[in-house]
Amino acid sequence: MGKLAGDLWEFTAAELAAKIKAGEVTSVEVVEACLARIEDRDGDVGAWIHLDPELALTQAKAADAMSAAGHGEGPLHGVPVGIKDVIETADMPTQNGYRGHEGRHTHRDAMCVSLLRDAGAIILGKTVTTELAVREPGKTKNPHNPEHTPGGSSSGSAAAVADHQVPLALGTQTGGSVIRPASFCGIAAYKPTFGLVPRTGVTQEAPWLDTVGTFGRTLFDAALAGEQMMARDRADPQSVPRSRPQLTAAIAAGRAEPPKIAFIRTAMWEKADPAAQQALEAFAADADCVEEAELPDWTAEVWGWQDVLQAYGIAMLYGPLADEHGELMSQSLRNTVARGREMTEAAYRDA
Repeated sequence: MGKLAGDLWEFTAAELAAKIKAGEVTSVEVVEACLARIEDRDGDVGAWIHLDPELALTQAKAADAMSAAGHGEGPLHGVPVGIKDVIETADMPTQNGYRGHEGRHTHRDAMCVSLLRDAGAIILGKTVTTELAVREPGKTKNPHNPEHTPGGSSSGSAAAVADHQVPLALGTQTGGSVIRPASFCGIAAYKPTFGLVPRTGVTQEAPWLDTVGTFGRTLFDAALAGEQMMARDRADPQSVPRSRPQLTAAIAAGRAEPPKIAFIRTAMWEKADPAAQQALEAFAADADCVEEAELPDWTAEVWGWQDVLQAYGIAMLYGPLADEHGELMSQSLRNTVARGREMTEAAYRDA
């Protein structure tokens, strides 16, 4: 079983789950391969803020013992996952990328982490986030070019998956904090419908926007992880009963018809770099499935509504931290808190 262990970090999450289930490799071998990759590469990438190799291997040994005993195995049995450091983990600190929370330990799992453990996942460690998942960057670099940003706020999760340090990772999104770093790092991401994945135990920024998402090197992997976390959680007011979409089954079945893609120059089009504009226009011109379309004029207001919701939420949730320990908070975040406090409750309700 051990001859493949050295390059197991190259496999996708779905491939690793299948190999573990078939007895071709063990979870310990997979975790050891990921840890070796991290030791080799993370000095350059900086994707992790907390790693406990002994704890990760203890989880892997328990997973292998379950397999040996013939117990039921979940869809992610023995597969390592990285967790953004705004998502609580019972056996690891959750420090939110914030100096005032260094060493903070809540001793509980977020609901989404608990669901991943139920699916058999190994929680490998905590990945770097921007400060309180806002704008101030952490240490993470883009694994493809260290001079470029990996994107935020889920920077460590995206970079770790892109650099093959872990096959799956969790992130959170208030504006674009899952899909942006995935795009910057060249991997797949799944940002679920709002309310589909519970946020209990997740540090929130704007309650009407915050969403837990997933990163994988394939769309199937990102969907596979996302499926495991869909549940009703009465502790999250936005978690409501709904049918659970069968994401991986839909991907496996393929498309009955060619996709239809709308190419829309939004109100933010002029903010894109010329190279980005040219790339999008070239793709639209070459792809038969793309048609140009326009949005109604009122959609230009969406960015303003999003800004109100996010800034007001930051002021409401992070304002007390700024008041009590402002010296531990970046100036950019203090400025955002101040701007959010200038917004009226009426404007927030309207947005």
